[in-house]
Amino acid sequence: QVQLVESGGGLVQPGGSLRLSCVVSGSIFSLSAMGWYRQAPGQQRDLVASITRGGTTNYAEAVKGRFTISRDNAKNTVYLQMNNLKPEDTAVYYCKLTWNKIYWGQGTQVTVSS
Repeated sequence: QVQLVESGGGLVQPGGSLRLSCVVSGSIFSLSAMGWYRQAPGQQRDLVASITRGGTTNYAEAVKGRFTISRDNAKNTVYLQMNNLKPEDTAVYYCKLTWNKIYWGQGTQVTVSS
Protein backbone atom coordinates (compact mmCIF):
# COMPACT_ATOMS: atom_id res chain seq x y z
CA GLN A 1 0.00 0.00 0.00
CA VAL A 2 1.30 3.44 -0.91
CA GLN A 3 1.36 6.09 1.78
CA LEU A 4 2.72 9.63 1.68
CA VAL A 5 3.72 11.44 4.86
CA GLU A 6 4.60 15.14 4.76
CA SER A 7 6.55 17.02 7.40
CA GLY A 8 8.42 20.28 7.85
CA GLY A 9 5.61 22.80 7.96
CA GLY A 10 5.27 25.46 10.60
CA LEU A 11 5.15 29.16 11.39
CA VAL A 12 7.81 31.36 9.82
CA GLN A 13 8.31 35.09 9.42
CA PRO A 14 8.23 36.73 6.00
CA GLY A 15 11.57 36.28 4.30
CA GLY A 16 12.25 33.06 6.15
CA SER A 17 12.76 29.53 4.88
CA LEU A 18 11.28 26.08 5.38
CA ARG A 19 12.00 22.68 3.89
CA LEU A 20 9.12 20.28 3.43
CA SER A 21 9.67 16.55 3.12
CA CYS A 22 7.39 13.82 1.81
CA VAL A 23 8.33 10.22 2.53
CA VAL A 24 6.67 7.56 0.40
CA SER A 25 6.16 3.99 1.52
CA GLY A 26 6.18 1.22 -1.04
CA SER A 27 8.42 0.43 -3.97
CA ILE A 28 7.10 2.71 -6.70
CA PHE A 29 8.70 6.00 -5.70
CA SER A 30 11.49 5.91 -8.27
CA LEU A 31 8.95 5.19 -11.02
CA SER A 32 6.67 8.04 -10.07
CA ALA A 33 6.21 11.68 -10.85
CA MET A 34 5.96 13.75 -7.68
CA GLY A 35 4.40 17.10 -6.98
CA TRP A 36 3.75 19.63 -4.26
CA TYR A 37 0.40 21.40 -4.18
CA ARG A 38 -1.06 23.94 -1.81
CA GLN A 39 -4.51 24.98 -0.72
CA ALA A 40 -5.35 28.17 1.13
CA PRO A 41 -8.68 28.53 2.98
CA GLY A 42 -11.53 28.93 0.52
CA GLN A 43 -9.25 28.35 -2.45
CA GLN A 44 -8.67 25.45 -4.81
CA ARG A 45 -5.67 23.19 -4.55
CA ASP A 46 -2.99 24.44 -6.92
CA LEU A 47 0.27 23.05 -8.22
CA VAL A 48 3.38 24.54 -6.62
CA ALA A 49 6.12 22.38 -8.16
CA SER A 50 6.56 19.01 -9.79
CA ILE A 51 9.40 16.67 -10.65
CA THR A 52 9.37 13.75 -13.07
CA ARG A 53 11.04 10.43 -12.36
CA GLY A 54 13.83 11.64 -14.62
CA GLY A 55 14.32 14.82 -12.60
CA THR A 56 12.68 17.40 -14.84
CA THR A 57 11.12 20.14 -12.73
CA ASN A 58 8.26 22.56 -13.20
CA TYR A 59 7.19 25.50 -11.01
CA ALA A 60 4.24 27.78 -10.61
CA GLU A 61 5.08 31.33 -11.63
CA ALA A 62 4.43 32.61 -8.11
CA VAL A 63 7.25 30.51 -6.64
CA LYS A 64 9.87 30.51 -9.40
CA GLY A 65 13.24 31.56 -8.07
CA ARG A 66 12.18 31.02 -4.44
CA PHE A 67 11.20 27.34 -4.21
CA THR A 68 13.16 24.26 -5.26
CA ILE A 69 11.78 20.75 -5.60
CA SER A 70 14.14 17.78 -5.43
CA ARG A 71 13.97 14.04 -4.88
CA ASP A 72 16.12 11.36 -3.30
CA ASN A 73 15.15 7.99 -4.71
CA ALA A 74 17.36 6.16 -2.21
CA LYS A 75 15.27 7.66 0.61
CA ASN A 76 11.88 7.55 -1.16
CA THR A 77 11.62 11.25 -0.37
CA VAL A 78 10.70 14.41 -2.24
CA TYR A 79 11.60 17.81 -0.84
CA LEU A 80 10.40 21.36 -1.29
CA GLN A 81 12.90 24.00 -0.22
CA MET A 82 11.06 27.27 0.27
CA ASN A 83 13.05 30.50 0.58
CA ASN A 84 12.02 34.14 0.88
CA LEU A 85 8.58 33.10 2.08
CA LYS A 86 5.71 35.55 1.76
CA PRO A 87 2.38 35.79 3.61
CA GLU A 88 0.63 34.68 0.41
CA ASP A 89 2.50 31.36 0.63
CA THR A 90 0.38 30.49 3.67
CA ALA A 91 -1.53 27.28 2.92
CA VAL A 92 -1.72 23.58 3.57
CA TYR A 93 0.90 21.90 1.40
CA TYR A 94 0.20 18.47 -0.04
CA CYS A 95 2.46 15.91 -1.64
CA LYS A 96 1.16 14.02 -4.69
CA LEU A 97 2.42 10.85 -6.32
CA THR A 98 1.38 9.83 -9.81
CA TRP A 99 1.98 6.31 -11.09
CA ASN A 100 -0.99 4.55 -12.67
CA LYS A 101 -3.00 6.02 -9.82
CA ILE A 102 -2.81 9.26 -7.88
CA TYR A 103 -1.95 9.31 -4.19
CA TRP A 104 -2.03 12.26 -1.78
CA GLY A 105 -0.47 12.92 1.58
CA GLN A 106 -2.38 14.33 4.52
CA GLY A 107 -0.91 17.82 4.19
CA THR A 108 1.29 20.05 6.31
CA GLN A 109 0.42 23.61 7.36
CA VAL A 110 2.72 26.46 6.38
CA THR A 111 1.98 29.84 7.92
CA VAL A 112 3.99 32.92 6.98
CA SER A 113 3.32 35.76 9.37
CA SER A 114 5.10 38.34 11.47
